[in-house]
Amino acid sequence: MKISIRRSSTGGRRIPVAVALSAVLALTATACGDDGSGAGGDAGEEGSGKGEIVFWDNNGGVRTDIWKEVIADFEKANPDIHVKYVGVSSTEVQSKYDTAIQGGGLPDVGGVGAAMLAGIAAQDALEPLEDRLAQSPLSGKLNESMIESVKSAGGSEEHMYSIPTSANNGVLYYRTDLFKAAGLEAPTTWDAFYEAADKLTDAGDNKFGYTIRGGAGSIAQALDAAYGQSGITSFWDASGEKTTLNDPKNVAALEKYAALFKKTTPSADLNNDFTKMVAQWDSGTIGMLNHNLGSYQDHVKALSTEKFRGIPQPTGPGGKRVQVSNPVDGLGLFKSSKNKEAAWKFIEFASSHAESSKFNESAGQIPANNEAAKDEWISKAEPTKLAAGALTDGSTTIVQLPYYLPDWNTLSKTDNEPNFQKVLLGDMSAKDFLDTMAEQLNTAQEEWKQQQ
Repeated sequence: MKISIRRSSTGGRRIPVAVALSAVLALTATACGDDGSGAGGDAGEEGSGKGEIVFWDNNGGVRTDIWKEVIADFEKANPDIHVKYVGVSSTEVQSKYDTAIQGGGLPDVGGVGAAMLAGIAAQDALEPLEDRLAQSPLSGKLNESMIESVKSAGGSEEHMYSIPTSANNGVLYYRTDLFKAAGLEAPTTWDAFYEAADKLTDAGDNKFGYTIRGGAGSIAQALDAAYGQSGITSFWDASGEKTTLNDPKNVAALEKYAALFKKTTPSADLNNDFTKMVAQWDSGTIGMLNHNLGSYQDHVKALSTEKFRGIPQPTGPGGKRVQVSNPVDGLGLFKSSKNKEAAWKFIEFASSHAESSKFNESAGQIPANNEAAKDEWISKAEPTKLAAGALTDGSTTIVQLPYYLPDWNTLSKTDNEPNFQKVLLGDMSAKDFLDTMAEQLNTAQEEWKQQQ
């Protein structure tokens, strides 16, 4: 099995290798107990291809309705299989997977985004899927770049631990009605973005130019703003050993971005995750919101398409657009499943043309199924159409975040989200924040290379 050396919860210090190895082996022994529900050596069974399977939705509450539609379609086509749906919020899903890996109770199938894929795969919890895909009707019908993305994120050149379902992309949503009333042009450049954020703010009247993400999930958005403004196009330097995260250009960019807090943003932003941030934007008079394609349908329901647009991230000097990568979402088959045949049937069905199209139209994301990606609805959903174009027309450079590091999700969330809040409050400098995170990343990269 692969060993992930994780940080302790105190002070960001790392557990010594010998201690970490002992802990992992102890957890493996526990997970391989008599109940057979853990991973780390439990090979599971193919099963009868009938009966019940358990599915964990990794964005429960947000995607519950559409997943229930997909499940209903599947059960109609496969009356001998029942899918038990469990919705888990995106902010809790990694910890729930980790707990289940250690103590038992993993599902048969689960949503596994690329950001958490390496950490789960490193604990030997996921079934390799490359052979199943090669023998499946899906073979040759999934987007190759998304396949490569999940392979890379899984940390293995040999195995594929997830079937991609969709790709997301960063979007700058803006209120066209507010921009028109203020005589502002679309915020297609960072200069125009900052101008609009300032001009649309009247805090006394509870009007703000922007809403910044300070709660769960804040790090990727902050890095998007840093690299987008600095124009730096690689997460690692030429040696591949040191991150560019704390480059002086990124420090200056993050300082400028964080300075928006409470100046042109609501103070509630400090603790807002994406659901609260989106709800706040949809129901208020805030000019701009950075999120991704996933919230498009929420905005349509709240505002109608006449009051907002969703465009690719702003460009910097010279018209250059730089964005950090958004993780490809996918479905994983857990190794401990006692009914892998039925679980794989569900993954195949959910990834088929019709179901992929239905799911991604609801989610507003780019389908992994190539046939679904050609369906008419994409041309009618402007943010999805523009995002897909930006990724293929040469106008955008993507900075690939190191999802392959088993520590990435913990490092970018548990370890550093509280520190970013300190930056917003002025209790920590942008330089200290980026220096701290860079040191952790450099250590994680070194350990990963040694493990390879």
